[in-house]
Amino acid sequence: MYYSRITAALAVEDRIRTELDTVVDFWLKHSHDTVHGGFFTCIGRDGTVYDELKYVWLQGRQVWMYCRLYRTMDRFQRPEILEAAKAGGAFLRRFSRVSSSTSQWKCAFCLTRDGKAVKIQRTIFSECFYIMAMDELSRVTGDKDMQVEAEQMMEQLTHWVQVDSSGLGRPKLPGDIPTNSMAVPMMLLCLVHQLTQDRGQEVVQKYRELGRWCVQQILQHIQRDGTAILENVSLNGAELRGCQGRLQNPGHALEAGWFLLQYSAEQGDDELKTTAINKFVELPYQCGWDKEHGGLFYFLDVDGHCPTQLEWSMKLWWPHCEALIAFLMAYSQTKKPELLDRFFHIYEYTFSNFPDAKSGEWFGYLTQDGKVALDFKGGPFKGFFHVPRCLYMCERMLDHLLANRG
Repeated sequence: MYYSRITAALAVEDRIRTELDTVVDFWLKHSHDTVHGGFFTCIGRDGTVYDELKYVWLQGRQVWMYCRLYRTMDRFQRPEILEAAKAGGAFLRRFSRVSSSTSQWKCAFCLTRDGKAVKIQRTIFSECFYIMAMDELSRVTGDKDMQVEAEQMMEQLTHWVQVDSSGLGRPKLPGDIPTNSMAVPMMLLCLVHQLTQDRGQEVVQKYRELGRWCVQQILQHIQRDGTAILENVSLNGAELRGCQGRLQNPGHALEAGWFLLQYSAEQGDDELKTTAINKFVELPYQCGWDKEHGGLFYFLDVDGHCPTQLEWSMKLWWPHCEALIAFLMAYSQTKKPELLDRFFHIYEYTFSNFPDAKSGEWFGYLTQDGKVALDFKGGPFKGFFHVPRCLYMCERMLDHLLANRG
């Protein structure tokens, strides 16, 4: 059994490496705006740009991804990747921030091709991906101003989340119940990791308490006596009433799981590692896997009601990406063979259904039974991020495991 797993891992590693090369080449070929800078992300199956709007989440993600590949993998230290990252960063810095009377740090959600703001969301996520982009770009260019800018925006973000959210432009309404949405602390924990990695003790200390706060906020989402991860809870960690309170998002829980695994490894916290694997990796897989058709459901209702989200039963690309990372990281930290078997199981479904062998890249949206529902390769939410991040991280983890298999 040991040798069969090694053989399987070698084959998977080779496929993942090839797939990452294909995905990178697709975006290098089709997404660059050489006139105005930045990236097109609304890209059809064959690479045709079908809408020129530019989404700030995806601009920041693509800058980050290019820089991470360029900085850490020899075969991607290519001039066109670095220059595209620089151009994307310049576009972000010039156009994405929409100053107002309440904040100079708020970013737009969507821009025209030439950088005019179209829409602003009253959330923190455009700013989160701006921070990721600036910090990672500072690492490959040596531009300390970008690092400072990332940390300044992080300070504002933390203030919005922990102290006063009025700068987000969201009015306080009498019927609105303050909510701990898991997306917020898990995204801030991701940023803590980004800003502190290899930066030295002064920066690590600066974000130490925020990291602990994020972990505690995420752990509040363990509900129903440890049998469920709920997407939304009250500010004191109680279950909320109604559809919002019953909502489960298996992909988000799995992503939070590997964020927690990263953090527990950095802190040497074995108890947190165990909780991350049992509650945020194994549990979402068990409840979220479609036993009839395979694949992870997008949303579920913890009490078995039909979720109100129309796309709840669809199979989306990003939860499967997060599941692959989560199970391979969990195996890397424990060497428990059942976790590697789960990884292989998810891999078989994912690589049998999402990659497009004809035109390259991955389809993002499948029906419940695995047929392609939407055939574009990029849109307002799918860009150059979840697929290449998954492939990149899994390749590196597999490389390490195979090199140290003893």
